[in-house]
Amino acid sequence: MGYRSRVSAKDAKWIPKLQAIAERNPTYGYRFAWALLKENGDTLNVKRVHRMWRRYGFSVQPRRRRRKIRTGKARVLAPTGPNQVWAYDFVHDHCANGQALKCLTVVDEWTRESLAIEVGTSIGAARVIQVLSRAMAVYGRPQILRSDNGPEFIARALRIWALMNGGEIATIDPGKPWQNGSVESFHSTFRRECLDRELFANLREARILIEQYRWEYNTQRPHSSLGYQPPRRFGEKARAECRESDRAEALVAEFNPSPSGILS
Repeated sequence: MGYRSRVSAKDAKWIPKLQAIAERNPTYGYRFAWALLKENGDTLNVKRVHRMWRRYGFSVQPRRRRRKIRTGKARVLAPTGPNQVWAYDFVHDHCANGQALKCLTVVDEWTRESLAIEVGTSIGAARVIQVLSRAMAVYGRPQILRSDNGPEFIARALRIWALMNGGEIATIDPGKPWQNGSVESFHSTFRRECLDRELFANLREARILIEQYRWEYNTQRPHSSLGYQPPRRFGEKARAECRESDRAEALVAEFNPSPSGILS
């Protein structure tokens, strides 16, 4: 009796789990599958997941990436912590009944969290202010709001509102969407994993399914740039660290008063 491989028997435990991940998230690759298994407490080597992912046909067709021109210039107003730079923009789609969809997306550039996705048929400057106000009530005020030069974003009312709320509007150069790269990257993911997969019957259904996707994106979907953590968890850690740092600075200032305070 010759040697009989036991690989298939060892893999049998994991195949149903990987198949469920692939069916639920057909755009995911093996690293995302490994991260999801890890989240559920399954300690499995990423190389083994890669082997099974390829062997059992779960691999997706690789996307054709566009070539990018690298100028070597540093990114303008790059964040170093949460709530420093929020980026927002529009992405468009349509319903099965022909109704147009206009989605306003708001993203924290540091934590990669989707702070809001407002869905409507028409969204003007006044509604943009409402969406940003609601997001600020939950996450706090950002220092900078980054957008393109659309009329909804350069409206006088929006600029006045931003100044009154302690923020600054930073618009990108015309014809250079890569300067708003964080929200463009989110749009690519949002379209691939939600808009292109769902056929919305009407506006109401679109709002429900898109908000469900936003929740899953923030709380369950691993993000490669965050060490395969979901954005919400990374954001909570980052905000907690900022609060600890602020408390430490306050204590230092309390026990080490400035020379001007001593002289007075």
